[in-house]
Amino acid sequence: DSKGNLHHVDSPSKMPSNQAIAEFREPIITANILVTDEFVGAVISLCVEKRGVQKSLTYLGRQVQLVYELPLNEVVLDFFDRLKSVSRGFASMDYKFERYQESDLIRLDIMINQEPVDALALIIHRDDSVRKGREIAEKMKELIPRQMFDVAIQACIGVKIISRANVKALRKNVTAKCYGGDVSRKRKLLDKQKKGKKRMRSVGRVDIPQEAFLAVLHID
Repeated sequence: DSKGNLHHVDSPSKMPSNQAIAEFREPIITANILVTDEFVGAVISLCVEKRGVQKSLTYLGRQVQLVYELPLNEVVLDFFDRLKSVSRGFASMDYKFERYQESDLIRLDIMINQEPVDALALIIHRDDSVRKGREIAEKMKELIPRQMFDVAIQACIGVKIISRANVKALRKNVTAKCYGGDVSRKRKLLDKQKKGKKRMRSVGRVDIPQEAFLAVLHID
């Protein structure tokens, strides 16, 4: 950190604030990938997407051996599934730890109604933070059930909001029993409902379904 202390971070919740970090190093692995020549282009594209650096490419008959250095953070979540998908199952991989390398990583926080949700926080590369934040906010909007109050979803880096989405409140027809043209009474009921929702929003607890947490892990 900025005071010269070394921190080992294995969870986003344990990561100091972005402003307190002098240098961030991430584990780098060397991946040895075997794939049929038909799918080598797709596998290379996947490795580039995952911030990989190619070290060698060797043709072994109809198979190709690719050696890449990749950030472990990009591999542990969905790399194997993506590798099987782009190669239609005709690829295999093994890897070994290589070193820790300086990298421009940040902590991306997800706020639900101004409250941070530690389980949704991520440590990601700065270049990918805006896209990832936007996709997570939109995915949360799809998966969080509507409440009796508006739910604000924010993706933040420190105090900076980089993306926002809203789950609109369920609307109850409080004027249904107002017959005729009693406009003033309808307005009073709507104002009362509005104040009630504002009060609920300030103290309300948002239930986040389990599939919402799992969905974050599968956002590319």
